[in-house]
Amino acid sequence: MPLEKDYVLGTHDDEVARLGLQHSVWRPQATRAWRRAGFTIGDTLVDLGCGPGYAALDLAELVGRDGHVLAIDRSRRFLDRLQAAAGGRGLPQIETLELDLDEQPLPPLEADGIWSRWLYSFVRHPRTLLERAAGALRPGGHMVLHEYIDYRSWRSSPRSPVLEEFVDHVIASWRAEGGEPDIGLELPRWLAELGFELRHLEPLVEITRPGDPVWAWPRAFIGVGLRRLVDLGRIDTARAAEITAAFAQLETTPGAFQVTPMVVEIVARKR
Repeated sequence: MPLEKDYVLGTHDDEVARLGLQHSVWRPQATRAWRRAGFTIGDTLVDLGCGPGYAALDLAELVGRDGHVLAIDRSRRFLDRLQAAAGGRGLPQIETLELDLDEQPLPPLEADGIWSRWLYSFVRHPRTLLERAAGALRPGGHMVLHEYIDYRSWRSSPRSPVLEEFVDHVIASWRAEGGEPDIGLELPRWLAELGFELRHLEPLVEITRPGDPVWAWPRAFIGVGLRRLVDLGRIDTARAAEITAAFAQLETTPGAFQVTPMVVEIVARKR
């Protein structure tokens, strides 16, 4: 099916479901980072690149009725899902804004905090976007980011050349779209150059075994990612089936585990 505004993994129902699973796996790390940044009741917060809005819903619960959450994404389909969910849960403090973050400026804001996860790795002009985000924060406000810092750290034991081939294809496809999977290597330096105080830097990486809740996250990504790679013509359906079979074999291998792609958590305060 056509990809809405070339969103790298699509906006179809399977991707919405995968993003929901992903957020459930990463919610503990996200809420811990928000606490580190001091996000609290009554705040005005921005969920930048919100997708279907799973984090925005949690942020709205955090800030309460006296707060405000502005959820920004370029996908109208994602934003419609978020608006429906917010209405169903009685969260009028969520406002949505359709915006191409690579092309359009942010609205005038004096936000208390800005949150983003796996956004800067997909945009074509990450430094420009970071500058725009910095301008939307009030002095003393915090930016919280989760971004990949070493995508090739996604490995398995026993070693799987087929899985490593899949990871290489994913990296190449993102770069072909103008993104940079390991953008987390650049962001702390750019924030320092923009006058931010780096309050917290931490690598986030898991070793997960079959049956662990975290294991479901890479499994779901392989399913969606393979379909995307086939659509792009990077692999054929036969090779996709071989990669799927290799991952299924890994799941049944005694003692097997995966190392997840390394993420950096950044909490930075605007001076």
